[in-house]
Amino acid sequence: MTGLHHKFLIAGVGGQGTVLASDVLSEVGIRLGYDTKQSDTLGLAIRGGSVVSHIQWAETVHAPVLDEGEADYLLGFEWLETLRRLSYVRPGGVVLANDHRIDPVSVSSGAAEYPEIATILSQMEKAATTIHVIPGTNTALELGDVRTFNMVLVGALSRLLDSEPGTWRDVIQEKVPSRLAALNEVAFDKGRALIK
Repeated sequence: MTGLHHKFLIAGVGGQGTVLASDVLSEVGIRLGYDTKQSDTLGLAIRGGSVVSHIQWAETVHAPVLDEGEADYLLGFEWLETLRRLSYVRPGGVVLANDHRIDPVSVSSGAAEYPEIATILSQMEKAATTIHVIPGTNTALELGDVRTFNMVLVGALSRLLDSEPGTWRDVIQEKVPSRLAALNEVAFDKGRALIK
């Protein structure tokens, strides 16, 4: 583990389970033997406002919050939030973007236009070396509970990291209410299967 340092940024909106995903990612880091730090920033409106989580795994982490250009992995839970945080991705970084759109109030009120997905993808290609567009929301809907999409994204991320899936499943069992744990584990496995 010496010298390894993983820096993650999760970007979504309130109500998407961003903080739960952050909690799972942080606990997995601890169990893998890293010093792990986490910082969650909630927007003014908890439901619908921007939510950004910074997580770092390293031998020693002095502060959790990332500067622009530092994130190894950006997990975007919604297209526009992914676009807004691209400046945090380091050269050579990875973006996992949920293929889902949530219109902010400025768009739904007609005061602004939502960017074209093609434009967002173009910006992603400029910012990151590797891009994975994940059908997280659609996968979760197929499972019967849209709230599990965050674990679909976490599962996809887990495939890119050197770690045993059992560790992740154990943490999900502990962090998710018991009645939903099994379904969230299935969502996690579906997400892993989306990364080839």
